[in-house]
Amino acid sequence: MSLTLRTISREQHLAYIQSLPSASHMQVPAWADVKAEWRSENLGWFDERTGELVGVGLVLYRQLPKLKRYLAYLPEGPVINWFAPNLQDWLEPMLAHLKRQGAFSVKMGPPVIIRRWDATTIKKGIQDPDVKRLRDMEADFIEPRAFEVSDKLRRMGWQQGEDGGAGFGDVQPRYVFQVPLANRSLEEVHKDFNQLWRRNIKKAEKAGVEVVQGGYHDLEEWQRLYEITAVRDKFRPRPLSYFQRMWTALNSEDPNRMRLYFARHNGVNLSAATMLIVGGHVWYSYGASDNIGREVRPSNAMQWRMLRDAYALGATVYDLRGISDSLDETDHLFGLIQFKVGTGGQAAEYLGEWDFPLNKLLHKALDIYMSRR
Repeated sequence: MSLTLRTISREQHLAYIQSLPSASHMQVPAWADVKAEWRSENLGWFDERTGELVGVGLVLYRQLPKLKRYLAYLPEGPVINWFAPNLQDWLEPMLAHLKRQGAFSVKMGPPVIIRRWDATTIKKGIQDPDVKRLRDMEADFIEPRAFEVSDKLRRMGWQQGEDGGAGFGDVQPRYVFQVPLANRSLEEVHKDFNQLWRRNIKKAEKAGVEVVQGGYHDLEEWQRLYEITAVRDKFRPRPLSYFQRMWTALNSEDPNRMRLYFARHNGVNLSAATMLIVGGHVWYSYGASDNIGREVRPSNAMQWRMLRDAYALGATVYDLRGISDSLDETDHLFGLIQFKVGTGGQAAEYLGEWDFPLNKLLHKALDIYMSRR
């Protein structure tokens, strides 16, 4: 298949995404409005023979200070046939186009999963003193074609960070935790939760925790819980305006793209979460909780409700997003994987993010700048 690449309209881009079983929420046209500080462009690949649109990409451009040169970034994209034998025919026109647009470097995140580990395997790994990372264990599923993609990218001159993207080295997490929902009953999903999760869900029900959906006007209450979480977990919170923009942008594109949930007890909101939906893929994207009321297990109740809602929407996967690959109990990120493993899902490793320096000097300068931040 010979391909041509050109800028397309947001409508064309969205229609293509809607024709797929799913795609990353960072590749829908409205994501450009969420990332308002970046310039954006919608790219389309066309089959020359039929004129049919066969792939899309949302590109975000970040300008270098004082220079008319850009970092071009395709988060969790582009949305193309990554297993095509002629991968260079997809990516070379893209690089040429981005170079003409003034890009000095391109960063992309192929949405290709390379390995998966089941919850039972991870639990064994946690108990084994010789196992420090997910990769120290044999995976339950390996995608051989992913290694071919990786080889092709290297041969084309794409590069990966020194650590190969372990943990949070990339902009987007390389390791995520997912609960598969396709061809399973809710009973089966619930049965795969570990005892602690099942006990906590029951505990929340007994205590009268209710989980409700919120709207735009509840984002201030979300922000209150989120800022409490930021202080406790020592991260810099995003401002309220970011979540307001996210809500407006995503839900104008599709009224069911973003949801907000609260778990409350005796009328007090104890935890909250945002949920994103693209086709059959549902993400738990941001979570927040108060320092009080933990004994009634609001977070477990909320996740169980979100998972059931995802199931009711016909989702094939409920994605709990990023985890670190560390199985070392002394690691500060260990609690994250421990909480998520309780859902009985799978850890998945993506191919990670790749860079193509179009101007080696500027790319190197950006590298040094980023490492000092």
